[in-house]
Amino acid sequence: MSPVLRAAVPGDVPRIAALMRRSVEELFPHFHDRRETDSAARYLTVPDTVLIEDRTYFVHDVAGEVVACGGWSTRDKLYTGSGAAPGDDRLLDPATEPARVRAMFVRGDWARRGLGRAILTRCAEAARARGFRSLVLMATLPGVPLYRSFGFREVGRAALPLPDGVVLDGVEMDYPLT
Repeated sequence: MSPVLRAAVPGDVPRIAALMRRSVEELFPHFHDRRETDSAARYLTVPDTVLIEDRTYFVHDVAGEVVACGGWSTRDKLYTGSGAAPGDDRLLDPATEPARVRAMFVRGDWARRGLGRAILTRCAEAARARGFRSLVLMATLPGVPLYRSFGFREVGRAALPLPDGVVLDGVEMDYPLT
């Protein structure tokens, strides 16, 4: 059966959470040690319901099972593991600020089938239609190959501290929409 790309709805949240955790458990060990993988599985796998409410989050659905997810945001929060900050819900100015790509996950057995690329294409089209000139993201190491192949460029490296003290390597990336 072929996956169907569609906007996520609130009823998808439990399936998205399960997919996020499975994705981290399956893909992170290729880039991270057990402690980093366990921490990421705990702190980076909480669905951001604001993205779903904003209708900027997408899932690939196969017979009711979510096998990939991801989206973009018009808000200031860059990634889930960054914790809560006062300005997270601030709406970005499309004329002067980039939109954020957020929470991209794919199940290991569905990786490398174009699902992530399809989500990124949908994000870029939607952000461009809303007047944004570029996209930015904070990549964890498993996502970097996808983003590079899509055309994102590395802007810098970052340390991503998680609440339990574990620090993941991150890669800041951007993508022009113009």
